[in-house]
Amino acid sequence: MAIFRCNKCGHLQEEPDGRLGETVACPKCTNQAPVYSALFFIGKLLDKYFEAQREIVRLKEPSERTADSSSQSSTAQTLLNEIDFSNTDQLASELQHGPIYDWFSRKQIKVVTNMHSVDTTGFFDEVAVGIGHNLPALKEVLERIRWAQQKEYSSVTIHLAKKSEEDTRAITAFCQQLYDFSFVAKCFHNRQENSIRLIVQTAPAIRRFFSGEWLEWYALMSCLEYTKARQKRFSCARNLVISLQNDESYELDVFMLIDGNLPICIECKTGEFRQNIERYLTLRKRLGIIGKNFIMCISGLSAEHAKGLSAMYDLTFTNEQELPTRLAHIY
Repeated sequence: MAIFRCNKCGHLQEEPDGRLGETVACPKCTNQAPVYSALFFIGKLLDKYFEAQREIVRLKEPSERTADSSSQSSTAQTLLNEIDFSNTDQLASELQHGPIYDWFSRKQIKVVTNMHSVDTTGFFDEVAVGIGHNLPALKEVLERIRWAQQKEYSSVTIHLAKKSEEDTRAITAFCQQLYDFSFVAKCFHNRQENSIRLIVQTAPAIRRFFSGEWLEWYALMSCLEYTKARQKRFSCARNLVISLQNDESYELDVFMLIDGNLPICIECKTGEFRQNIERYLTLRKRLGIIGKNFIMCISGLSAEHAKGLSAMYDLTFTNEQELPTRLAHIY
């Protein structure tokens, strides 16, 4: 079905499919206007509808905002200071994502958000932060669990005999945390063999976490804590799916919008990343983000290697430990 709508008088009528794409005269006012497909017309109508809905949500809450901008800023900052970012579902809302929708809309890029991906009421963020702060000591545990899940093995054993006392304490505490938060089904400490045996979980969310999603959580929490310390207004998203005008789609691991106009995109890799560099260079250019603000966070990457790659490509390479430093260079 084809649809004609006059841009001048608003007259609307159906047209035969054969007239699709033609420019015809309005029967009421004779103004010339194109004939659109029904799907195109409905799509545009829905875009306007959802844009209006988001605007209504932003205008409604929180309760009876005053017109005084300084009062608004003070209220927003008070709310920001009161949020415990490691245990909140307040980020998982249309209101929080609104500025991100608007930023991409101005670039005519369609966005699909995953609200649950910024809900920190679970334990993914706590475990991820622990990993990011001490990856060298905990890396073996991660790799063994991931390997067991891929091979469909039911358990893994972590041998501690050759570990330093510091690493042994860190691994022991980490394995206990995994059990306490149900990331593993069971945790056995064998004192005689000086080892820890873990019974792995097979739930898809746990598999994704150990396959590399932990770094996304760590990057998100690093951004939130740094932004809170800097007293900045922000919107954040994780696993943001965007569709460009040529219908090419990308999933952005972590996206931050500071003060409504400063974009920061962080792509997280725990394995091979070199084959994706050209793809992310293309994406950075299409989004109009400068290289300093498009961060490739590679777990375990040496500082020297990161510096060299950043000099070669118009992207910012870093590891999990240096991520806050890279943020400090942006805002």
